[in-house]
Amino acid sequence: MVKIRLRRMGAKKNPYYRIVVADSRYPRDGRSIDEIGTYNPMAEPSVVTIDADKAATWLKNGAQPTDTVKALFKKNGIL
Repeated sequence: MVKIRLRRMGAKKNPYYRIVVADSRYPRDGRSIDEIGTYNPMAEPSVVTIDADKAATWLKNGAQPTDTVKALFKKNGIL
């Protein structure tokens, strides 16, 4: 199953995430199929950049977003 989820980047206690499309069997920070955006929760206010075209294509092809990614999509008007 293909999932749209967050990959943690950044230093200790300073998280930065990439929104990636990955097989659900891959580790959280492991290999991914495609990268569709970024999320920085440490900025004030938090910064989210998403390639809406790529996200829509992957959702149409059956990729399932995680709960956190689904909330980010709703906040940015993709879902």
